[in-house]
Amino acid sequence: MTTNLSTPTRALAVGAHPDDIEFGCGGTLAKWASQGCAVYLAVCTDGSKGSWNAFEDQVQLINTRQKEQQAAASVLGVEADVVFLGWSDGELEAGKEQRRRIARLIRETTPDVVLGHDPWKRYRLHPDHRNAGFLVTDGIVAARDPLFFPELDVEPHRPGAILLFEADAPDHVEDIAATFDLKLEALLEHRSQLLSTMAIPTGAERSDPAVAAFSERVRLEAATAARGTRFSLGEAFKRIEA
Repeated sequence: MTTNLSTPTRALAVGAHPDDIEFGCGGTLAKWASQGCAVYLAVCTDGSKGSWNAFEDQVQLINTRQKEQQAAASVLGVEADVVFLGWSDGELEAGKEQRRRIARLIRETTPDVVLGHDPWKRYRLHPDHRNAGFLVTDGIVAARDPLFFPELDVEPHRPGAILLFEADAPDHVEDIAATFDLKLEALLEHRSQLLSTMAIPTGAERSDPAVAAFSERVRLEAATAARGTRFSLGEAFKRIEA
């Protein structure tokens, strides 16, 4: 088990949907941002199916979720605009065109560390998480090797490390004790997801018991991730050298 990478100069996190990054690595990104790291976020899908209301206005929902994601990024200390790749929610594919876009993004942002979903997590139901993970791993290979996508006309870039969240076999932990509250605050910016994802009644005040229950759930997950380390709260990853 390894812990606490040196603060990177630049980091890129890629999530399948709005709020996935905050769940997976929000505390880590907030910590690095506070230490001077330039953090970039990319969201693969448009979030258009993120509602239990069959009559939801999907165009409005897409707009709402983008605003929520940008607000959450600001809470984490991310200064760059979030990149919304805009592929249809629930229909994300790990195809050549998608891989080309991720490779371009990696070459353009030149991150030292790339963070994304673990595509090899067993029994994963949601295909977007799986395919977003493969886009990260496959995109890194394409970004680092010059004979992939030469038409991009952007210099190849090899990140130093990959951190995969939701990891099937985690072997690296980042200490987030100092930034846990920012992670939680960023998650709560995703107000359209309160009921479906966080079991919080829509429009609930921060004093609502359901908010406390959600906070405790996230804290317990962070405490579990930190087991075996000297940290009280952590985020766990599978670490791969790129």
